[in-house]
Amino acid sequence: MHRGWLAGLAVLVAATVALAPLVVLNAMGSQALAHDHTGVAAATAYEPQKRVYYIAAEEIPWNYAPSGINQITGKPFDETANVFVKRGPDRIGSTYIKALYREYTDSSFSTLKPRTDEWQHLGMLGPLVRAVVGDTVQIVLKNSTTRPVTIHMHGFRYKKDSEGAPYQDGSAATEHGDDDVAPGGTYTYTYEVPDTAGPGPMDGSSVMWMYHSHYDEVADDYAGLVGPVIVTRAEMARPDGTPSDIDREFVLQFKVSDENASPYLERNIKKYALKPATVKLDEEFGESNLMHTMNGYVYGNLPLSSLTMKKGEKVRWYLMGMGTEVDLHTPHWHGNTVVANGMRNDVVSLLPMTMVTADMQADNPGVWLFHCHVNDHITAGMIARYQVVG
Repeated sequence: MHRGWLAGLAVLVAATVALAPLVVLNAMGSQALAHDHTGVAAATAYEPQKRVYYIAAEEIPWNYAPSGINQITGKPFDETANVFVKRGPDRIGSTYIKALYREYTDSSFSTLKPRTDEWQHLGMLGPLVRAVVGDTVQIVLKNSTTRPVTIHMHGFRYKKDSEGAPYQDGSAATEHGDDDVAPGGTYTYTYEVPDTAGPGPMDGSSVMWMYHSHYDEVADDYAGLVGPVIVTRAEMARPDGTPSDIDREFVLQFKVSDENASPYLERNIKKYALKPATVKLDEEFGESNLMHTMNGYVYGNLPLSSLTMKKGEKVRWYLMGMGTEVDLHTPHWHGNTVVANGMRNDVVSLLPMTMVTADMQADNPGVWLFHCHVNDHITAGMIARYQVVG
């Protein structure tokens, strides 16, 4: 019995010694554990930053089907698709005036910041706001539209003067500049990125949030004023804020964009209907303006080149829903599977204003379908392709 007790003690001591380096590394504060592609842990340091984004809200024409064909079939639009994309005497077609967030290089708002090839898939979405736990984020918003707009941020911590939502909240008059950025006006929103904005105990190295205009929330949403946010855990962040264990990131919004509820409906009728005086706000006209989109694209027009990854890469998909009770979406990947909410699947569920993170080990080369699995949404064009190259 004495020898058995000593042997057990020896095993316990050996285990404690072996674990000690991990305990030390995890307690190092700003010292972080990153992983290279071999899975080996390496210590890195992340210093909190102040990140400033210059974002303008602008009215621009947006084409939901810029190629002019159904990219899934490679053929002209059929009768079903033409309900949504064909312009006519009493139909607007595939192009609408939208209000979209766009990023500029500095406070002069004179030079658009180019969107890199890998982020072209964002389409209609506003610029990606990236942050790391511990950072401070400022967004300088310029309103270049004809309507009041704001920015309301999900997830981050803010004071009343950066909430971006007008309502009776008992705050001082000096704290209401964020509630109503008038046409031609500029306002600076300031946010902190605390632990509660970062990944939780069951999350991976990064999580998704979103921002949107909240002056007239429903109208602003259908106008197009929505953008994505990614927050990385400090101990897993590269210097640029990207998660160190992920090779490629994609952001997709699934939404039935109801152009009937857009504040620009009358302008779109006058500009794009061939005989605007004949337009009747009937059921068929209303149906034609329900654009079933992924990032503002229908029928495979979301650029395939921007949804391309290499075999073996660790890919993180950030998915979000918006809209109303018809916006019950089930994104489905052909050809590869994902892990979301700790479970293996090839379909995830989205409700309006929900966000899901799904990780994929891209191991099956090919061009694959990616679509909402709701039947009506498939026929209405909520379908795209992604590609894994060997």
